[in-house]
Amino acid sequence: MFSFFKTKPLLKHLIPQNFVDIHSHLLFGIDDGAKDKENTKELLLNLKQLGFEQAITTPHTTPLVWDNTKEQILAKYEEVKSVLPVETKALNLRVASEYLMDESFLHRLENEKLLTLKDNYVLVEMSYMNPPVQLYDILFQLKSRGYDIVLAHPERYNFYHQNEEAYKKLKRTGCKFQMNLLSVTGYYGNHVLEAANHLLDGDMIDFVGSDIHHVRHVKAFENKIQIKNVQNFEKAIQNNQFFRI
Repeated sequence: MFSFFKTKPLLKHLIPQNFVDIHSHLLFGIDDGAKDKENTKELLLNLKQLGFEQAITTPHTTPLVWDNTKEQILAKYEEVKSVLPVETKALNLRVASEYLMDESFLHRLENEKLLTLKDNYVLVEMSYMNPPVQLYDILFQLKSRGYDIVLAHPERYNFYHQNEEAYKKLKRTGCKFQMNLLSVTGYYGNHVLEAANHLLDGDMIDFVGSDIHHVRHVKAFENKIQIKNVQNFEKAIQNNQFFRI
């Protein structure tokens, strides 16, 4: 794509016209993403303009904060499709969830089938404060139930930034890594940019996602990328084609 550029391109210039996004917060009134119908509409239109062809939106399932049930998420998805039929169809909008792995997650896993990105690929995240005490038990239980694990934004977990072995252990456990697109611009800070560089250099990033919550995130696609390994970044972008339907 743009690996031959001598100067760093804008992030938006690296988004192919057939891009499939697997992480966003576009359903209004259900988490910390879109606030209302018009906000959702604006985000959907902006993503289409950026070149997104398909999108899987992933509202949070976070106990005590955004304690969404599977039924609530699916109902909101149907509501959004009914009030914004043109915009949702234009992006082939689908729905999954971004599950927080915490002390209650094993109970959820035992009692319901999770909303997945495609087939058995499930998007999970950790607290930004620390990993769950039962992390590897959770990962084992996910795998034993046939789920393929996609760990959201590993570059943003500060507690792993000086612990390369922890990243390697997660990969050995079977985690696929989904990096946030904005991480390569320095949007979340230099420490996250450094982690993104490190993970890309190690060819550890499998997929990418916008993780778009609001218009400020959309505007940040106007920023230049700051990473060094553009080739592996482009490869991860292309890997998202796996989720095309």
